[in-house]
Amino acid sequence: MRRRHWDSRWGRGLGGGDDWLRAVAQHGSCFSREDLAAVVAENRKQRFAFDALGTRIRSNHVYSVAVDLELEPHVPPAVLYHHTGAAISPAGLIKLRRHTVHLAADRATAEQVGTRHGRPVVFALDAVAMHAAGRLFYCATGGIWLTETVPPAYLREV
Repeated sequence: MRRRHWDSRWGRGLGGGDDWLRAVAQHGSCFSREDLAAVVAENRKQRFAFDALGTRIRSNHVYSVAVDLELEPHVPPAVLYHHTGAAISPAGLIKLRRHTVHLAADRATAEQVGTRHGRPVVFALDAVAMHAAGRLFYCATGGIWLTETVPPAYLREV
């Protein structure tokens, strides 16, 4: 079983692994603790993590469920990239249903992720200028950079 987005029927945010497994079972899925550990360990994008004791699980990147990722602000690389399958909003990059805008540290990753939406449109953003203007950036597991919004002045199509 591979889930890209956290399903709220199966528990919200940081939850007990055993509680999560019971909730999944109530929806007719056979999923063992070993299966869950394999998803956490083998997920290429490191979307999930266990706590230090291995008893609770959470999403590392958070799409639509309110979770404190406990990330500290970081100085970003000079340029970050974003993919989209369409034109951007006049307001720039906005988070829509996510909690943050997700950015890649390299163009190739942005292009790869963007192919899910057809021909990707990739934007480079001037992260140095954004950071100097007081915008915060966070680096999640798997090298995904997060920020609240990206105004259009910092973007250029590549």
